[in-house]
Amino acid sequence: MFSKRSDHDPRKNRISLALAAQPPELDLTESNPTRTELPYQPQQLLAAFDNPALQRYEPDPHGALCAREAVARQLSRGALSVSAEQITLASGTSEAYAYLFKLLCDPGDEVLVPEPSYPLFSDLSRLEHVRTRSYPLHYDGEWHIGLGELAASITQSTRAILIVNPNNPTGSYLKRDELRELERYGLPLISDEVFSEYVLRDDPNRISTARQSAGACVFTLGGLSKLVGLPQWKLAWIYAHGPADWLEQARERLALIADTYLSVATPTQHALPKLLELGAEVREAIHVRLRRNLAALTRAVAGEPAVSLLDVEGGFYATLRLPRIQSEEEWVLELLQQDSVYVQPGFFFDFREEAYVVLSLLTPEAQFDAGVARMLQRIAAKLSGRRG
Repeated sequence: MFSKRSDHDPRKNRISLALAAQPPELDLTESNPTRTELPYQPQQLLAAFDNPALQRYEPDPHGALCAREAVARQLSRGALSVSAEQITLASGTSEAYAYLFKLLCDPGDEVLVPEPSYPLFSDLSRLEHVRTRSYPLHYDGEWHIGLGELAASITQSTRAILIVNPNNPTGSYLKRDELRELERYGLPLISDEVFSEYVLRDDPNRISTARQSAGACVFTLGGLSKLVGLPQWKLAWIYAHGPADWLEQARERLALIADTYLSVATPTQHALPKLLELGAEVREAIHVRLRRNLAALTRAVAGEPAVSLLDVEGGFYATLRLPRIQSEEEWVLELLQQDSVYVQPGFFFDFREEAYVVLSLLTPEAQFDAGVARMLQRIAAKLSGRRG
């Protein structure tokens, strides 16, 4: 009766069951900006919707021009000029992926996705009858794309290479030499850049956006969710960049796809210019929080030599390598059940090895410090007991 693409295992895993039985006092995984004590200005945000244009429905497949022009101004703040004509709006980046999979892939085609990375790619692709094939990110003190493995993963069915810049959760940006290598394959690049504003350390070798590509066909994704901390108002964008003839065809086909759904609410589109303006304060507060918590975590981990903080270049997350005296699942369950602290296991993000846990740097400061302290105390006690 039901489609195979909607198949899933409804059983809850051990961590989900433990969370339901015992909600944590200290949740170090919270990445929803609206639940992290940020300085929103509710009255000003609501005033952005005080616009007579909201009363009219005048749909444009690519999105209202005023909204696309606001996105273009936002993206043009750097050295690269951006045209509103190359922007298509969607209700969120998940829908933007769905549009692009429809645009680029027939059923059974493949896209290459990074590993470790965002855990929803397999679900997003399966719902579009698209298969994912992973390429690894390697760590040697810094993160690097496994270019050899990526090249070996390309088949006649490969239709695009997906990049997350910076990656979630590793926080690693695409480097200039990696972009040049990716350009060689002649495949469209889909670059998810929702965290790109949140740089946590400088590196002259990184790229800020895949729009810096000189010759590749590129789609970059962004949205309100991370840029201004407003996931609830559901607006994202696709920016198409590439040779003129390809770009014209991509725009025409995206218009057909988007016109079939017309999913972005008119009020949010017309409020977007003001929302982007007001979002600067929240974005700065997010940046301050991320930098502060990363510095605090760095100091805390320095006192426990058995725990390593992996390099973080940007984004919302930090990854810790824990002692391999037990599995990630056992670490997470023990912290939850014994210390009421919740961290995410690396396998949620398809880490290939054990034992890693992922923390959200967006967690409110006092909660973050208390949770990290309890976690490190638990690890130290566990190691001391084994030595004893």
